[in-house]
Amino acid sequence: MKPASHDLAIIGGGSAGYAAARTAVEHGLKTVVIDGAETLGGLCILRGCMPSKTLIESANRCRELRRASEFGLRAENTGADVAEIIARKRRLIGEFASYRQGQLQDGRFDLIRGRARFTDPHGLAVALREGGERRVEFAGAVIATGSAISRIPLPGLDETGFWTSDDILDAEALPDSFVVLGGGAIALEMACYLEGLGRRVTVIQRGPHLLTGTDPDVADALADALRRRENLALFTGTRLLRVEKDPDGQKTVHFEHEGVEKTATGHEILYALGRKPALEGLDLDAAGIHLAATGHIAVDSGMASTSQPHVFAAGDAAGPHEIVHIAIQQGEIAARNAARRLGAAERLGPPETIDYRLKILGVFTDPEVATAGIGEAEAIAAGRKVAAARHPFDDHGKSMVMGGTEGFVKLIADAENGELIGGAAVGPHAVDLIHEIVVALHFRCTPAQFLEIPHYHPTLSEIWTYPAEELLEISQL
Repeated sequence: MKPASHDLAIIGGGSAGYAAARTAVEHGLKTVVIDGAETLGGLCILRGCMPSKTLIESANRCRELRRASEFGLRAENTGADVAEIIARKRRLIGEFASYRQGQLQDGRFDLIRGRARFTDPHGLAVALREGGERRVEFAGAVIATGSAISRIPLPGLDETGFWTSDDILDAEALPDSFVVLGGGAIALEMACYLEGLGRRVTVIQRGPHLLTGTDPDVADALADALRRRENLALFTGTRLLRVEKDPDGQKTVHFEHEGVEKTATGHEILYALGRKPALEGLDLDAAGIHLAATGHIAVDSGMASTSQPHVFAAGDAAGPHEIVHIAIQQGEIAARNAARRLGAAERLGPPETIDYRLKILGVFTDPEVATAGIGEAEAIAAGRKVAAARHPFDDHGKSMVMGGTEGFVKLIADAENGELIGGAAVGPHAVDLIHEIVVALHFRCTPAQFLEIPHYHPTLSEIWTYPAEELLEISQL
């Protein structure tokens, strides 16, 4: 092997890649970050979490105006200025991206702007954005290339044309109606953005429930709420058949639902059927790096490649949870374990492994959805004996005052030792509310211990005390 130019080469400068880089330099590794994107910042800042939440905030304010009379207020909603909504988004994202760009360019580590491919297990060739090629030799590497839109074969889709979330996030004008293909977080958040601005939306989900992987009662509560929206139609358990463009320019999706062929027509189609690891062009075979059946880099619990243990992966490239805080945690663990391999084991101790016990999901729909820990169905499928209790928002004082009465909260406990192992919320500010449960899971609280925590009245947070009390009553956990 040639002498390494760097201790650690990190491919990708998004959430996972930057976390790995700053952690690596903290432990004395000579580090290089290689990023070929046109704009530095990563998916979350540029085309994911932050821009989508900025648009959703505008849609939420629009809904509040429509509901003003419920609170004794006279307010006129004259519509949304989509161009100004996008302008606000660009201002904010520009600030967020500038901050991240400053972090990447502050000199703590080398930064190469270009697209990397492996030449061997310890070498990279980087096609530079300004032209030419640069070689990088490394002792260890972290693949943190993020994800890309995943495509499935659907007759007529390419010929008809479609939008993706990238298009929605930058559209200064919106057509009057959309057919949304997908029932995951991206599809549903964008559907709620469009519906909130008064567009007519039809959501077509292939799976039997929205938000595949969440408990059915959670998914169904969201579905029930969405079906109550005047301008939103929702179909689950479907099979997509084909797409056609009508003579008047509208687009029609043909699909099978409950054994019957149906159609949904809109001025535009939003394709949101998931994402895949962005690994094209890396030439992983040249480095002997294997993939898992899911298409992610095959890694162990320490984020090291199962085929090349000096190469690590983090974030969407590694999976299994494409969530920013997990990507950051994975990047940090990958960097520390790389440092251990390169001589810091005595100082850092034995290799770290990642623990997904505290995984969190947050979906900024209307109403919001959030989960933490293990779900009820997942726990039962794993053979665990569980106890679960729920309390609805329409029987809680503060949420009734707020007018946010859709949905419920749920706590899940291990029936044998009493430990809280999961929680879920569908309703107002669910994504904020779930963090109290994350703390309880971290400290392995029982319902009795959780109830020792005082909750101010009246607040949304105190709704958690009701399922905790029920768990205590039914099982003395």
